[in-house]
Amino acid sequence: MTTDNHNLAQGKDEPKAMGAFGGVFSIMSIKNHEFERIRVLVHDYFGIKLSSEKRMLVVGRLQNYLKINHFDNFNDYIDHVESDSSGKELLHLIDLISTNHTFFFREPSHFDFFNSTILPGIELRAALKKSKNVRLWCAGCSGGDEAYSLMICLKEYFGHEYKTWNAGVLATDISEKILNEARTGIYSANRISDVPLIFRERYFRNAGHGLYHINDSIKAEVTFRRLNLKNNQFPFKHAFDMISCRNVMIYFDSDMKEQLVNNFYALTQPGGYLFVGHSETLNRKKLPYIYVQPGIYRKANS
Repeated sequence: MTTDNHNLAQGKDEPKAMGAFGGVFSIMSIKNHEFERIRVLVHDYFGIKLSSEKRMLVVGRLQNYLKINHFDNFNDYIDHVESDSSGKELLHLIDLISTNHTFFFREPSHFDFFNSTILPGIELRAALKKSKNVRLWCAGCSGGDEAYSLMICLKEYFGHEYKTWNAGVLATDISEKILNEARTGIYSANRISDVPLIFRERYFRNAGHGLYHINDSIKAEVTFRRLNLKNNQFPFKHAFDMISCRNVMIYFDSDMKEQLVNNFYALTQPGGYLFVGHSETLNRKKLPYIYVQPGIYRKANS
């Protein structure tokens, strides 16, 4: 006979936590089969793997929603999610459990490479082919920090000539909630702490209360769309010069990673690039891209 971890099997054994004002509240219990149902749902629909270590994270993210909506237990809640034919509850589930930790110019060596190698290469190609197009995709964009960082790089590199280019950034994420936050373009001071001072003065305005608003000139050039990376195909007609999917695939199993990388490869221009997070590893034996440096891969020229 198996028992639930963290002594949560019986209500009388529920751990207690201190509230903000010294009060005590109960953490909801989740049984093994309930957690397994959530794991299967999240993996089957979104490709995200929830390890057993994420058990308490799931409880912490969901329990307030369950209490507010009068679900007595996780089993009733999961029944509700599965019975919702609109799919809205399923999307709300992923909104609740998604981790969205990011900031501007994260992993700066990638932005150095983007500025020193990728953009000059695009400019040279444009001169040869007389076609001034730049297609960038930030997949798993979270709060928009990376997409806006790339857009700042574009504006800085091309300067007044930017308006002569067919350019911009596509930013996608599975969470509609986080996409809506990204569209507002409002960030705390710590999120923009790595932005060079000259860029902060040029591309942000003080919104008060320790918050900063990205300028409309940057916001207008980033398109945010909801997209599930678990999809077998993506609705894009044209390939990208660069696809950035950083610190996203750590949540996927090996099969999902392989499928996703192959999908990215099919949508990468010859000579184009894929960025992943520094901490992420890809199976080079099955990798269609050429390794360049940590977190950066290139598609061979045709």
